[in-house]
Amino acid sequence: MEAYQILVINPGSTSTKIAVFQNLRPVFQKSLSHSPDELAAFDAVADQFKYRKDCILKEIRAVGMELESFNVIIGRGGLVKPIQSGIYEVNEAMVRDLKNTMLGEHASNLGGLIAKDIADSLPGVKAYIADPIVVDEMNDIARYSGHPDFERVSIFHALNQKAVAYTFTRSVGREYNDMNLIVAHLGGGISIGSHEKGRVIDVNQGLDGEGPFSPERSGTLPVGQLIREVADNPDKIAEIKKKVVGKGGLVAYLGTNSAQEVEERIKNGDEKARQVYEAMAYQVAKEIGAAAVVLKGRVDAILITGGVAYNDLFIQLLTYRIAWIAPIRVFPGEDEMRALAQNAYGVVSGEISPKIYK
Repeated sequence: MEAYQILVINPGSTSTKIAVFQNLRPVFQKSLSHSPDELAAFDAVADQFKYRKDCILKEIRAVGMELESFNVIIGRGGLVKPIQSGIYEVNEAMVRDLKNTMLGEHASNLGGLIAKDIADSLPGVKAYIADPIVVDEMNDIARYSGHPDFERVSIFHALNQKAVAYTFTRSVGREYNDMNLIVAHLGGGISIGSHEKGRVIDVNQGLDGEGPFSPERSGTLPVGQLIREVADNPDKIAEIKKKVVGKGGLVAYLGTNSAQEVEERIKNGDEKARQVYEAMAYQVAKEIGAAAVVLKGRVDAILITGGVAYNDLFIQLLTYRIAWIAPIRVFPGEDEMRALAQNAYGVVSGEISPKIYK
Protein backbone atom coordinates (compact mmCIF):
# COMPACT_ATOMS: atom_id res chain seq x y z
CA MET A 1 0.00 0.00 0.00
CA GLU A 2 1.34 3.41 -0.96
CA ALA A 3 1.90 5.76 1.98
CA TYR A 4 0.38 9.24 1.73
CA GLN A 5 1.24 12.06 4.10
CA ILE A 6 -1.80 14.23 4.88
CA LEU A 7 -1.78 17.63 6.60
CA VAL A 8 -5.06 18.58 8.29
CA ILE A 9 -5.85 22.16 9.33
CA ASN A 10 -8.84 23.06 11.49
CA PRO A 11 -9.06 26.71 12.65
CA GLY A 12 -11.40 27.48 15.53
CA SER A 13 -12.29 30.74 17.24
CA THR A 14 -9.39 30.66 19.73
CA SER A 15 -7.29 27.74 18.48
CA THR A 16 -5.93 26.11 15.36
CA LYS A 17 -5.83 22.32 15.37
CA ILE A 18 -3.31 20.66 13.09
CA ALA A 19 -2.67 16.98 12.47
CA VAL A 20 -0.55 14.80 10.23
CA PHE A 21 -1.83 11.44 9.09
CA GLN A 22 0.03 8.74 7.22
CA ASN A 23 -2.83 7.29 5.26
CA LEU A 24 -5.40 6.89 8.08
CA ARG A 25 -2.90 6.64 10.94
CA PRO A 26 -2.34 9.81 12.97
CA VAL A 27 1.36 10.53 13.49
CA PHE A 28 1.08 14.04 14.95
CA GLN A 29 -1.67 16.19 16.45
CA LYS A 30 -1.52 19.57 18.15
CA SER A 31 -3.95 22.30 19.16
CA LEU A 32 -2.35 25.74 18.93
CA SER A 33 -4.00 28.17 21.35
CA HIS A 34 -4.45 31.84 20.46
CA SER A 35 -4.87 34.19 23.38
CA PRO A 36 -7.44 37.02 23.34
CA ASP A 37 -4.56 39.51 23.39
CA GLU A 38 -3.01 37.95 20.28
CA LEU A 39 -6.31 37.93 18.39
CA ALA A 40 -7.20 41.46 19.52
CA ALA A 41 -4.53 42.76 17.15
CA PHE A 42 -6.74 41.82 14.18
CA ASP A 43 -9.86 43.74 13.15
CA ALA A 44 -11.40 40.78 11.31
CA VAL A 45 -10.99 37.02 11.18
CA ALA A 46 -9.65 37.27 7.62
CA ASP A 47 -6.81 39.44 8.91
CA GLN A 48 -5.56 36.48 10.98
CA PHE A 49 -4.54 34.57 7.84
CA LYS A 50 -0.77 35.17 7.93
CA TYR A 51 -0.58 34.90 11.72
CA ARG A 52 -2.33 31.52 11.78
CA LYS A 53 -0.41 30.20 8.78
CA ASP A 54 2.90 31.18 10.37
CA CYS A 55 1.88 29.41 13.59
CA ILE A 56 1.17 26.24 11.63
CA LEU A 57 4.44 26.33 9.68
CA LYS A 58 6.44 27.03 12.83
CA GLU A 59 4.92 24.04 14.61
CA ILE A 60 5.48 21.71 11.66
CA ARG A 61 9.14 22.68 11.45
CA ALA A 62 9.53 22.42 15.24
CA VAL A 63 8.66 18.71 15.13
CA GLY A 64 11.09 18.08 12.29
CA MET A 65 8.63 17.70 9.41
CA GLU A 66 9.22 19.05 5.92
CA LEU A 67 6.42 20.61 3.90
CA GLU A 68 7.68 18.69 0.87
CA SER A 69 6.69 15.44 2.60
CA PHE A 70 2.96 16.18 2.27
CA ASN A 71 0.94 14.67 -0.56
CA VAL A 72 -2.30 16.48 0.19
CA ILE A 73 -3.60 19.24 2.47
CA ILE A 74 -7.15 19.52 3.73
CA GLY A 75 -8.74 22.31 5.75
CA ARG A 76 -11.99 22.64 7.63
CA GLY A 77 -14.63 24.11 5.35
CA GLY A 78 -16.00 27.58 5.94
CA LEU A 79 -19.01 29.71 5.09
CA VAL A 80 -19.06 29.22 1.33
CA LYS A 81 -22.18 28.85 -0.80
CA PRO A 82 -24.59 26.10 0.25
CA ILE A 83 -23.24 22.86 -1.24
CA GLN A 84 -23.86 19.12 -1.22
CA SER A 85 -22.01 16.87 1.18
CA GLY A 86 -18.60 15.76 -0.06
CA ILE A 87 -14.99 16.78 -0.59
CA TYR A 88 -14.11 19.77 -2.77
CA GLU A 89 -10.83 21.02 -4.20
CA VAL A 90 -10.12 24.58 -3.12
CA ASN A 91 -10.34 26.46 -6.43
CA GLU A 92 -10.36 30.15 -7.26
CA ALA A 93 -14.15 30.41 -6.95
CA MET A 94 -13.97 29.01 -3.42
CA VAL A 95 -11.06 31.27 -2.47
CA ARG A 96 -13.09 34.27 -3.62
CA ASP A 97 -16.12 33.25 -1.56
CA LEU A 98 -14.06 32.43 1.54
CA LYS A 99 -12.43 35.85 1.37
CA ASN A 100 -15.69 37.65 0.74
CA THR A 101 -17.32 35.85 3.70
CA MET A 102 -20.66 35.41 1.93
CA LEU A 103 -22.54 34.20 5.00
CA GLY A 104 -20.50 35.92 7.68
CA GLU A 105 -17.17 35.65 9.43
CA HIS A 106 -16.03 32.38 10.94
CA ALA A 107 -12.57 31.06 11.77
CA SER A 108 -13.25 27.98 9.62
CA ASN A 109 -13.08 30.25 6.56
CA LEU A 110 -9.31 30.28 7.07
CA GLY A 111 -9.02 26.49 6.78
CA GLY A 112 -9.38 26.31 3.02
CA LEU A 113 -7.43 29.53 2.45
CA ILE A 114 -4.38 28.39 4.44
CA ALA A 115 -4.51 24.89 2.94
CA LYS A 116 -4.58 26.37 -0.57
CA ASP A 117 -1.73 28.78 0.13
CA ILE A 118 0.53 26.03 1.47
CA ALA A 119 -0.43 23.57 -1.28
CA ASP A 120 0.35 26.14 -3.99
CA SER A 121 3.95 26.26 -2.73
CA LEU A 122 4.37 22.49 -3.20
CA PRO A 123 4.59 20.89 -6.68
CA GLY A 124 1.69 18.55 -7.44
CA VAL A 125 -0.05 19.07 -4.09
CA LYS A 126 -3.71 20.06 -3.94
CA ALA A 127 -5.86 21.54 -1.18
CA TYR A 128 -9.36 20.42 -0.24
CA ILE A 129 -12.20 21.01 2.19
CA ALA A 130 -14.87 18.47 3.17
CA ASP A 131 -18.40 18.72 4.54
CA PRO A 132 -18.30 22.39 5.55
CA ILE A 133 -20.90 23.80 7.90
CA VAL A 134 -22.98 24.99 4.93
CA VAL A 135 -23.75 21.51 3.59
CA ASP A 136 -27.33 21.83 2.35
CA GLU A 137 -29.52 18.77 1.75
CA MET A 138 -32.69 20.19 3.28
CA ASN A 139 -36.11 19.39 1.84
CA ASP A 140 -37.77 22.44 0.33
CA ILE A 141 -40.63 22.27 2.83
CA ALA A 142 -38.09 22.64 5.66
CA ARG A 143 -36.95 26.02 4.32
CA TYR A 144 -40.21 27.78 5.12
CA SER A 145 -39.91 30.08 8.12
CA GLY A 146 -43.38 31.55 8.23
CA HIS A 147 -42.71 34.69 6.17
CA PRO A 148 -41.30 35.03 2.61
CA ASP A 149 -38.76 37.63 3.72
CA PHE A 150 -37.07 35.01 5.90
CA GLU A 151 -35.86 31.54 4.94
CA ARG A 152 -34.49 28.77 7.12
CA VAL A 153 -30.99 27.80 6.02
CA SER A 154 -28.75 24.80 6.57
CA ILE A 155 -25.72 25.66 8.72
CA PHE A 156 -24.68 22.94 11.15
CA HIS A 157 -21.89 20.63 12.34
CA ALA A 158 -21.98 18.73 9.05
CA LEU A 159 -18.48 17.25 9.23
CA ASN A 160 -18.91 15.64 12.64
CA GLN A 161 -22.55 14.64 12.12
CA LYS A 162 -21.71 12.85 8.88
CA ALA A 163 -18.58 11.24 10.35
CA VAL A 164 -20.48 9.91 13.38
CA ALA A 165 -23.29 8.63 11.14
CA TYR A 166 -20.81 6.70 8.98
CA THR A 167 -19.01 5.33 12.05
CA PHE A 168 -22.28 4.07 13.51
CA THR A 169 -23.62 2.51 10.31
CA ARG A 170 -20.34 0.66 9.71
CA SER A 171 -20.41 -0.63 13.30
CA VAL A 172 -23.80 -2.26 12.73
CA GLY A 173 -23.01 -3.56 9.26
CA ARG A 174 -25.42 -1.21 7.50
CA GLU A 175 -25.14 1.51 4.86
CA TYR A 176 -25.61 5.18 5.77
CA ASN A 177 -27.79 5.61 2.68
CA ASP A 178 -30.16 2.90 3.94
CA MET A 179 -30.84 4.25 7.44
CA ASN A 180 -32.84 7.00 9.14
CA LEU A 181 -30.85 8.63 11.94
CA ILE A 182 -31.12 11.58 14.29
CA VAL A 183 -27.68 13.02 15.05
CA ALA A 184 -27.34 15.52 17.90
CA HIS A 185 -24.05 17.45 18.06
CA LEU A 186 -23.80 18.93 21.55
CA GLY A 187 -20.93 21.40 21.77
CA GLY A 188 -20.59 25.14 22.37
CA GLY A 189 -23.36 25.25 19.80
CA ILE A 190 -25.96 22.54 19.26
CA SER A 191 -27.27 21.17 15.97
CA ILE A 192 -29.69 18.27 15.57
CA GLY A 193 -30.07 16.77 12.12
CA SER A 194 -32.69 14.48 10.60
CA HIS A 195 -30.66 12.10 8.40
CA GLU A 196 -32.92 10.31 5.93
CA LYS A 197 -31.20 7.72 3.74
CA GLY A 198 -27.93 9.64 3.64
CA ARG A 199 -29.33 13.19 3.45
CA VAL A 200 -29.78 15.73 6.25
CA ILE A 201 -33.27 16.79 5.25
CA ASP A 202 -33.79 19.17 8.19
CA VAL A 203 -31.58 20.68 10.88
CA ASN A 204 -31.64 23.65 13.24
CA GLN A 205 -29.31 26.53 12.34
CA GLY A 206 -26.96 26.22 15.28
CA LEU A 207 -24.51 28.93 14.21
CA ASP A 208 -26.95 31.74 15.02
CA GLY A 209 -28.39 29.82 17.95
CA GLU A 210 -31.65 28.48 16.48
CA GLY A 211 -32.99 25.52 18.40
CA PRO A 212 -32.09 24.49 21.97
CA PHE A 213 -29.97 26.75 24.15
CA SER A 214 -26.42 25.49 24.50
CA PRO A 215 -23.32 26.21 26.60
CA GLU A 216 -22.78 29.50 24.69
CA ARG A 217 -25.93 30.21 22.65
CA SER A 218 -29.37 31.35 23.72
CA GLY A 219 -31.26 29.18 21.27
CA THR A 220 -34.62 30.24 19.82
CA LEU A 221 -35.68 33.23 21.90
CA PRO A 222 -39.22 34.65 22.29
CA VAL A 223 -39.31 36.74 19.12
CA GLY A 224 -41.51 39.55 20.47
CA GLN A 225 -39.23 40.15 23.44
CA LEU A 226 -36.15 40.09 21.22
CA ILE A 227 -37.66 42.64 18.81
CA ARG A 228 -38.54 44.96 21.68
CA GLU A 229 -35.03 44.72 23.13
CA VAL A 230 -33.49 45.63 19.77
CA ALA A 231 -35.96 48.48 19.25
CA ASP A 232 -35.33 49.86 22.75
CA ASN A 233 -31.53 49.58 22.45
CA PRO A 234 -30.55 50.42 18.84
CA ASP A 235 -27.06 51.43 19.96
CA LYS A 236 -26.44 48.03 21.60
CA ILE A 237 -26.90 45.68 18.65
CA ALA A 238 -23.45 44.11 19.09
CA GLU A 239 -24.16 43.49 22.77
CA ILE A 240 -27.52 41.89 21.95
CA LYS A 241 -25.87 39.66 19.35
CA LYS A 242 -23.48 38.48 22.06
CA LYS A 243 -26.47 37.57 24.22
CA VAL A 244 -27.65 35.32 21.41
CA VAL A 245 -24.28 33.82 20.41
CA GLY A 246 -21.30 33.76 22.75
CA LYS A 247 -22.81 34.89 26.03
CA GLY A 248 -26.10 33.00 25.99
CA GLY A 249 -27.11 29.60 27.34
CA LEU A 250 -25.11 28.23 30.27
CA VAL A 251 -22.82 31.28 30.14
CA ALA A 252 -25.79 33.63 30.69
CA TYR A 253 -27.48 31.54 33.37
CA LEU A 254 -24.48 30.18 35.25
CA GLY A 255 -21.41 32.13 34.12
CA THR A 256 -19.65 29.12 32.58
CA ASN A 257 -19.64 27.27 29.26
CA SER A 258 -18.35 24.07 30.90
CA ALA A 259 -20.91 21.30 31.27
CA GLN A 260 -18.43 19.47 33.48
CA GLU A 261 -18.30 22.44 35.87
CA VAL A 262 -22.09 22.58 35.95
CA GLU A 263 -22.26 18.89 36.87
CA GLU A 264 -19.77 19.49 39.70
CA ARG A 265 -21.97 22.32 40.99
CA ILE A 266 -24.98 20.03 40.89
CA LYS A 267 -23.11 17.35 42.86
CA ASN A 268 -22.40 20.04 45.47
CA GLY A 269 -26.09 20.85 45.83
CA ASP A 270 -26.51 23.84 43.46
CA GLU A 271 -30.25 23.69 42.66
CA LYS A 272 -30.18 26.53 40.13
CA ALA A 273 -27.46 24.72 38.19
CA ARG A 274 -29.56 21.55 38.20
CA GLN A 275 -32.65 23.33 36.89
CA VAL A 276 -30.76 25.14 34.11
CA TYR A 277 -28.97 21.95 33.11
CA GLU A 278 -32.20 19.99 33.03
CA ALA A 279 -33.80 22.77 30.97
CA MET A 280 -31.02 22.44 28.38
CA ALA A 281 -31.56 18.67 28.21
CA TYR A 282 -35.33 19.30 27.97
CA GLN A 283 -34.87 21.61 24.98
CA VAL A 284 -32.46 19.20 23.25
CA ALA A 285 -35.01 16.42 23.78
CA LYS A 286 -37.77 18.56 22.22
CA GLU A 287 -35.60 19.17 19.14
CA ILE A 288 -34.86 15.46 18.86
CA GLY A 289 -38.59 14.80 19.12
CA ALA A 290 -39.18 17.27 16.28
CA ALA A 291 -36.52 15.48 14.21
CA ALA A 292 -38.40 12.22 14.78
CA VAL A 293 -41.53 13.86 13.37
CA VAL A 294 -39.56 14.96 10.29
CA LEU A 295 -38.62 11.28 9.79
CA LYS A 296 -42.28 10.28 10.30
CA GLY A 297 -41.35 8.27 13.35
CA ARG A 298 -39.19 5.86 11.36
CA VAL A 299 -35.91 6.31 13.27
CA ASP A 300 -33.27 3.58 13.31
CA ALA A 301 -31.08 5.24 15.96
CA ILE A 302 -30.32 8.47 17.80
CA LEU A 303 -26.62 9.37 17.86
CA ILE A 304 -25.33 11.80 20.51
CA THR A 305 -21.95 13.46 19.95
CA GLY A 306 -19.96 16.59 20.84
CA GLY A 307 -18.18 17.70 24.00
CA VAL A 308 -21.28 17.78 26.22
CA ALA A 309 -21.73 14.04 25.50
CA TYR A 310 -18.80 13.33 27.86
CA ASN A 311 -21.02 14.33 30.78
CA ASP A 312 -22.99 11.41 32.23
CA LEU A 313 -25.68 13.41 34.01
CA PHE A 314 -26.65 15.28 30.85
CA ILE A 315 -26.89 12.02 28.92
CA GLN A 316 -29.10 10.60 31.69
CA LEU A 317 -31.39 13.64 31.67
CA LEU A 318 -31.63 13.47 27.88
CA THR A 319 -32.09 9.70 27.62
CA TYR A 320 -34.91 9.83 30.15
CA ARG A 321 -36.99 11.86 27.67
CA ILE A 322 -36.03 10.30 24.30
CA ALA A 323 -35.37 6.60 24.92
CA TRP A 324 -38.85 5.72 23.63
CA ILE A 325 -38.07 7.07 20.16
CA ALA A 326 -35.20 4.79 19.08
CA PRO A 327 -32.01 3.11 20.34
CA ILE A 328 -29.42 5.63 21.52
CA ARG A 329 -25.66 5.54 20.89
CA VAL A 330 -23.25 8.05 22.42
CA PHE A 331 -20.06 9.17 20.65
CA PRO A 332 -18.45 11.71 23.02
CA GLY A 333 -16.41 14.56 21.58
CA GLU A 334 -15.76 15.12 17.92
CA ASP A 335 -13.26 13.58 15.55
CA GLU A 336 -13.18 16.21 12.83
CA MET A 337 -9.46 15.78 12.21
CA ARG A 338 -9.83 12.08 11.43
CA ALA A 339 -12.93 12.77 9.32
CA LEU A 340 -11.01 15.32 7.25
CA ALA A 341 -8.07 12.93 6.87
CA GLN A 342 -10.39 10.14 5.74
CA ASN A 343 -11.78 12.40 3.02
CA ALA A 344 -8.32 13.46 1.86
CA TYR A 345 -7.09 9.87 1.83
CA GLY A 346 -10.11 8.86 -0.21
CA VAL A 347 -9.11 11.33 -2.91
CA VAL A 348 -5.36 10.57 -3.11
CA SER A 349 -6.02 6.81 -3.02
CA GLY A 350 -8.55 7.12 -5.84
CA GLU A 351 -11.52 5.92 -3.79
CA ILE A 352 -13.35 9.27 -3.89
CA SER A 353 -13.77 11.76 -6.73
CA PRO A 354 -13.71 15.35 -5.47
CA LYS A 355 -16.58 17.63 -6.37
CA ILE A 356 -16.18 20.94 -8.17
CA TYR A 357 -17.13 24.13 -6.36
CA LYS A 358 -18.82 26.70 -8.59
